[in-house]
Amino acid sequence: MAEKSRTAGVVARLRGILTREEWVYVLSLLVPLVVYNVVLKVVRVATQFEVPGPLGFLDQVRSDLLFNLGYAAFWIGLFAVVRGGVGRRVLLVLFHLLAVVVVALTTSVHVFFEKTGSMMGFSFLLNSLSSLGDIWKVITSETTLMHWIVVPVALVYGTVGPAIITRLVTHGWHLPTRSAPRARANQLVACAAALALLSLSLLPSATGAGNAFSRDAIANMVVGEIATPEIDTKLAAGPLPTDTRFVKTPETNTRNVVIVFLESTRARSTTPYNGDLSTTPFLEELSKDSLLFDRTYAVVPHTSKALVASLCGVPPPLDTQRTESEPNVIPARCVPVLLEDHGYRTAFFQSATEKFERRPQLVENLGYEDFFSTEDMSKKGYDKANYFGYEDDIMLEPSEEWLVQNRKEPFLATYLTVTAHHNYVVPESFGERKFAEDDELNRYLNTVHYQDHFLRNLFDQYRDLGLYEETTFIIFGDHGEGFDEHGFKQHDNTIYNEGLRIPLIIHQPGRWEGGERVEAAVNELDILLTVADLLGYEIRGGVYPGSSMLSPPEDRTLKASCYHEHTCLASIRDDEKYIYHYGNMADEYFDLSSDPYERNNIIDQQSGEKIQDLRNDLLAWESRVTASYERKASGEKTTAE
Repeated sequence: MAEKSRTAGVVARLRGILTREEWVYVLSLLVPLVVYNVVLKVVRVATQFEVPGPLGFLDQVRSDLLFNLGYAAFWIGLFAVVRGGVGRRVLLVLFHLLAVVVVALTTSVHVFFEKTGSMMGFSFLLNSLSSLGDIWKVITSETTLMHWIVVPVALVYGTVGPAIITRLVTHGWHLPTRSAPRARANQLVACAAALALLSLSLLPSATGAGNAFSRDAIANMVVGEIATPEIDTKLAAGPLPTDTRFVKTPETNTRNVVIVFLESTRARSTTPYNGDLSTTPFLEELSKDSLLFDRTYAVVPHTSKALVASLCGVPPPLDTQRTESEPNVIPARCVPVLLEDHGYRTAFFQSATEKFERRPQLVENLGYEDFFSTEDMSKKGYDKANYFGYEDDIMLEPSEEWLVQNRKEPFLATYLTVTAHHNYVVPESFGERKFAEDDELNRYLNTVHYQDHFLRNLFDQYRDLGLYEETTFIIFGDHGEGFDEHGFKQHDNTIYNEGLRIPLIIHQPGRWEGGERVEAAVNELDILLTVADLLGYEIRGGVYPGSSMLSPPEDRTLKASCYHEHTCLASIRDDEKYIYHYGNMADEYFDLSSDPYERNNIIDQQSGEKIQDLRNDLLAWESRVTASYERKASGEKTTAE
């Protein structure tokens, strides 16, 4: 009897909040939604790079359980408060609409994590939606049958499912658009429960796990936008390098310059840096009569950012808004403009489609006269390489035509490959070799092998046209690529060496015969100053933050950033590397001399004061870089480090 009495009391309290029909209607949508979201998180936890123990598992699922229960309590509270009229009808529409949106968001976050190892941020989501044309081919290339099943089912069930379930359970067909008033105390309980659960879901991990991963996907988007660190910094005095120029000296030599960006090419996947791999035999052969740099780093592992850093000599904007493609925003004069002052013709070739990531606007900002993309090239006989480009040999014909037309003047020709970009499609006519057991990694290595084939063909073109002897070639990766070595795939947020460390070779016929190696660490900011040094120009009118690679300083700190805002920053000094994860993960510190693959985090062996200084230095750098773009856009002249 006592048990029946307690059960009756619970039922009475529940009916004090909603009617039986309302409970069935609301829960028929909320229960599948909560289960779906939590199951996705369980899958992520069970398949992540480092699977936690039982306590860690509960800790990493906790936020999702609390957030989804809070979400359910929130809607129950709303239905309890809004009893009828227009408000209840609007509430019903929002109830269904937001359920579909939540499923779409959590599914997108889950797929994004599966493909990259990173959690999707709200800013990145908005930017992606604003340029849906750019990413649509990416989406379709990654869409599986399961996704095509889940989305329509969620849409249909989210629209009519609750009405059907309510009809079957209660034998009532009308929608719950009106209800009798309920006890206000019960309404307050539901609302308070929602607030408490949602607040608890935002608490940081209790076991030291990454907070971005541990938090519920939607909660993480919200927190990521508001929980950003602040640091009081002052911009260094002096002008930005916006009035610089190359000035002739007695050592000036008018040579052609060719710059080749190798898409998604990490050092460890090329033969000169890994003798166990025969992926790049031409690059290996070329290195024997070239200047090879042992430790070269990207500044931000993303193509458009690499173009700015390398060609303009300043850090790129540390955002996903493609600020670099906005007019009059780059706070420096770039290599094409500096060389055009001395009569150089300039051209930019890419084997990618024209409009991906607003490339025409960026190339214009960099200062190139001519721009060639696949829209300007004959596609006959060439295979598609991935979702936004063709095999790199497609650039050879327009390259030859342009060179023939402009060979009477010195020129800067820049080539950006695309074949090694995700999703790693090897041209069918090229064939595949077995470089690795893992299928995805093997396809990637084969695309790197193909790029080497393109390089050989490009050099043959310059030889055939009689331009080889009078040309200086600078060849390097725009960034690296991750294959789950640290839980990250692809490149944008791969801040470890597989994402940052890139090959770099400078080849000038008749110079460095027998080959030379530079052991000092360099990065992409040094390219512009190296071009000036190679051609014998002096830079006046401003100061760039890098150094010539021909005489790099031994004692300096190189800095890098993830592509997604407030995800990670890194500093490299000598062989010591510090990574700041904004609290999304525990900070890391590596000794690269003994641990080049960054497996042993020794941050516990460093003093708290040292780590705090490193962190503040990185945040100050980020602040100065951001301010330099804001002030350049506003017309104010300051300096960036």
